[in-house]
Amino acid sequence: MAKQTRAWQRMLSGRRLDLLDPTPVDIEIEDIAHGLAFVARWNGQTQGDYPYSVAEHSLLVEALFSRMEPKATPSDKLNALLHDAPEYVIGDMISPVKAAVGPGYGALDDRLTAAIHIRFGLPAQTPVKLKKKIKKADTVSAWMEAVQIAGFSIGEADKIFGRPDAALIEGLDIHLRPPVEVRRDFTARHAELLKEMS
Repeated sequence: MAKQTRAWQRMLSGRRLDLLDPTPVDIEIEDIAHGLAFVARWNGQTQGDYPYSVAEHSLLVEALFSRMEPKATPSDKLNALLHDAPEYVIGDMISPVKAAVGPGYGALDDRLTAAIHIRFGLPAQTPVKLKKKIKKADTVSAWMEAVQIAGFSIGEADKIFGRPDAALIEGLDIHLRPPVEVRRDFTARHAELLKEMS
């Protein structure tokens, strides 16, 4: 009889997260914040002494989304903060790699997203209209990251991501920080939004 391949990961919280069948009871924000603070965006190809983490990116996306959607509810903002949360266990794959991996990656991402959302009182699936708005903020974030830390020229970033409105990004600069600081800020923002939702 063939040995079954392990499909779960032990989290620092002690939880055992089954990647094929994740459940909300195995989701902890501290695990998400810790994992995302150590996952590098841009495959680590960014300037500076620290990687630009998915946690830092998520904070920026939520800040941009909140500026773009001033009437957004706390739950909408939490959706934005958690838009890349599954990457705490599956990592951040650049789009060309996701395309090469195929539909299996998307299915895994969807299962994890549903468990994470249910854990924190959100609908299992982000409504399409909201998802599109968060994606717009995500694209603005990508432009900022590209020109500020990933070595793109403004012209190159404009072609790929489209240039954002200058007023939208005013005062939002990317500063690379130690993972412990980013983890703390991600967890704190999550707590603030949960409090606003209650």
